[in-house]
Amino acid sequence: MMKKMQIAKAFTLMESGPVVFITTADGEKSNIMTISWTMVMDFTPIFAITTGPWNYSYTALQETGECVIAIPTVEMIDQVVGVGTCSGADTDKFEKFGLTPVKGERVGAPLIKECLANIECKVVDIIEKHNIVVLEGIAAYFDNSKKEKRTLHAVGDGTFIIDGDKLDRKKMMRSKLPEGV
Repeated sequence: MMKKMQIAKAFTLMESGPVVFITTADGEKSNIMTISWTMVMDFTPIFAITTGPWNYSYTALQETGECVIAIPTVEMIDQVVGVGTCSGADTDKFEKFGLTPVKGERVGAPLIKECLANIECKVVDIIEKHNIVVLEGIAAYFDNSKKEKRTLHAVGDGTFIIDGDKLDRKKMMRSKLPEGV
C-alpha cells in the first residue's frame, strides 16, 4: 500500500547519478568538488551539473570555462564524501584525500588518476536561475585496467546506491541508439 511521504524528500526518489568529481584550475590552484546532481543530455557529450557560488570551485569554473568530470568507483566512497564536505578555500583536496592530478590534453583542469573515467569539458552555458552548468565533453578517458567499475549514486540523505548487474537490451533498442553505440 502506498503511503504519503513528505514532498521535501521527493528528490531522494530521483536523485541522479553517478556521483562525480569536478576538477577546476584557476591558474594558481587546482581543486575538486563532489557533485551528485548530473545529467546526460541526449546521446551527445553534453552534460549538465548543478552548482553555484556556494562551491569554492565555481569561480574557477565560471572564469576559465572548463573543467574535468572525473568518475570515481565504489571503493572511493570515503574520498567522495570527504571531498564534498570540506572547502578548497582552505584545503588541498588532492593531497588530503590521496588523489593524483594528471595533466589533461585539452583543458587546464586536471584529470584524477584514481578515477575510472575522466571527461575534459568546456562550459557552454550557465543557467544562473537554476544553478545549472552545461558542459560539452571534448576528450574522454576510461581506465579498463581497474578491476572495480561500479559507481556510486547519491540518494541525497547521506546514503548511496552502488551500481549492480547490467541487463543487456541493445538488440531491442537498436533503432533508438546512435550509430556506434
